[in-house]
Amino acid sequence: MLLVVWQAAVDLGRIPERTLASPTQIVRSMASTWPQLMAATRVTAAESGAGFLIAIAGGVLVGIGLYVSSLMRRTLYPLLVAAQTIPLIAIAPLFMIWFGFDPFGKVVLVAVLGAFPVAVQTCRGLAAVPGFYEDVALTCGATRAWTLWHVRLRVAARQIFGGIRIAAAYVVGTAITAEYLGAVNGLGIWLQAAFNSFRTPPIFAATIVAIALTGILLGATSLAERILLGPDDGSEDDTTR
Repeated sequence: MLLVVWQAAVDLGRIPERTLASPTQIVRSMASTWPQLMAATRVTAAESGAGFLIAIAGGVLVGIGLYVSSLMRRTLYPLLVAAQTIPLIAIAPLFMIWFGFDPFGKVVLVAVLGAFPVAVQTCRGLAAVPGFYEDVALTCGATRAWTLWHVRLRVAARQIFGGIRIAAAYVVGTAITAEYLGAVNGLGIWLQAAFNSFRTPPIFAATIVAIALTGILLGATSLAERILLGPDDGSEDDTTR
């Protein structure tokens, strides 16, 4: 219904394509530029996917470090928070200076910004695990290291996946913004070219692709959680079974 109203508003209101493209104009634009759009999408998808995986691994390790080391928590956590308060447009040029316009710099930027919610949720999840889980394992002869990896992390897994979902929601946007500020290829360059020529259909086309990529990452995260932890029925017992 929204698409019908959108199409009718553009057609009946005689809104020019440069101001607002109709759904049919967007579809025609995507069809006519599909090979070029997919080439740009592959670059952005590779940067987002690689940075996302690094963010998960790095975020979990940093989160564990924040939990086990009070010194690390006092020194590193404020830096992580400070990094999140800096606008992307302010730090992306630095990454271009350090790593150039190659995709590697975009991967590093996505990984750095995506690791924060994973690290925070990992630390918070580990701290929220009731102490009796660890007490039972230690009573049965387990070491503290074994208990951390096989008990606390397992119980905190749902909350860790919550942080992973937060990271998945904006890694694609981070990669596109970084590309827009400086890159060789990608959806960011696609958007920049469309904006410079005042063409709204390609802008909407890139937006649709970005939403689809984000949806794929979120879907993959939910699937991984279901495979590793089983369906979430909202009960604590299912989490710790």
